[in-house]
Amino acid sequence: MLTVTVTALTVGLATGVQAAALSSTPGASASAGTAGFGCVHPLEAGQARCFGVLKAHRTTSGRMSPFTAGSPSTMGYVSSDLRSAYKLGGTSGAGRTVAIVDAMDDPNAEADLAAYRRSYGLPSCTTSNGCFRKVNQSGHASPLPPGDYGWAEEISLDLDMVSAACPGCHILLVEAKSANVAALMTAADTAATTPGVVSVSNSWGGSEDNTITSLDSHFRHPGVAITASSGDSGYGVSWPASSRYVTAVGGTSLSKASNSRGWTEAAWSGAGSGCSAYEAKPSWQHDSGCAQRAVADVSAVADPTTGVAVYDTYSSCGGALLCDTELQLGLAQGADGWVEAGGTSVSSPIIASVYALAGNTSRVVNGSYPYSHKSALNDVTSGSNGSCGGTYLCTARPGYDGPTGLGTPNGTGAF
Repeated sequence: MLTVTVTALTVGLATGVQAAALSSTPGASASAGTAGFGCVHPLEAGQARCFGVLKAHRTTSGRMSPFTAGSPSTMGYVSSDLRSAYKLGGTSGAGRTVAIVDAMDDPNAEADLAAYRRSYGLPSCTTSNGCFRKVNQSGHASPLPPGDYGWAEEISLDLDMVSAACPGCHILLVEAKSANVAALMTAADTAATTPGVVSVSNSWGGSEDNTITSLDSHFRHPGVAITASSGDSGYGVSWPASSRYVTAVGGTSLSKASNSRGWTEAAWSGAGSGCSAYEAKPSWQHDSGCAQRAVADVSAVADPTTGVAVYDTYSSCGGALLCDTELQLGLAQGADGWVEAGGTSVSSPIIASVYALAGNTSRVVNGSYPYSHKSALNDVTSGSNGSCGGTYLCTARPGYDGPTGLGTPNGTGAF
């Protein structure tokens, strides 16, 4: 059985000259047949990485390449599955905007979003009907950053997950000009201060260092729910998930079951979790095994082997006749249609969308709200994401645990 280790790249948390690169925390191996999105520019060190993982195969060259063959019905869970698993039916976020913060440009974002939504009978979401907007980090329609194949995969995933969980929501895509933390902080502020935005998803991050607390203010936007992916390298903490002002979102493996819920979940082995080395313990966290901020708070599906369908066509082969073949052989970058994806890049926009569905973010000031509404969550009690002496920080158990937090949405009551 092939096992591919998805290693978290690092983010230099400096606004001027890049700080020393942060070392990633060793974590669990990803599932066999998976590969991380290539969302760090190859010529720039110290950049944030996104937390998306593709279900993939090993090519003859030894590289892992995405499966792009298939159809909307064969490439992972779809909107109806996710709304069933998390009891989101009958809810509507109409008129509320979920913002997505990513780096670089996806030139095909709007067209790919339209294809995804059309395939599942979701309402149209376009620039012309006012549902979709794409802006640069300063909030302007132009100039947009250069295109990037890896970040385009991330952008497609984020847009599709908002569409899946909250089909009635408007979507704002804010594209930072690079994966540098300064650009991403500008984009984060733009997203949270744009009128109509009620929640913001950040599916990216890097390892902690002693500069992170000075940057936390960029996520302090009372009345706007901010979510952040916990990471894809197993046990170990990433930032901004460890910020006290965000809801840190872990990950699960989600499977259909013959129980009363119709679904079952376990902690995903790749989800990030643990005890922050720098962020103080929030007053609303009471777990006894971590004197600092514990990650995660809540969770949703993230395992690429129980992944979600995503539509992305931005590739270096540009849709040519043999584009799928080139991608399968590792001769081209990007994707050319339907892929099956996972990672906590899936779970973060899902939770941001559930906040929007709940329509209650005027009362949100940090990640505390779910802690006083635990009964409206599915407790995840099995699975592990690494070695921590068997403690709750890496092992799912009844009640709070690191990989899955308080659990997954059971309707919108916890948000």
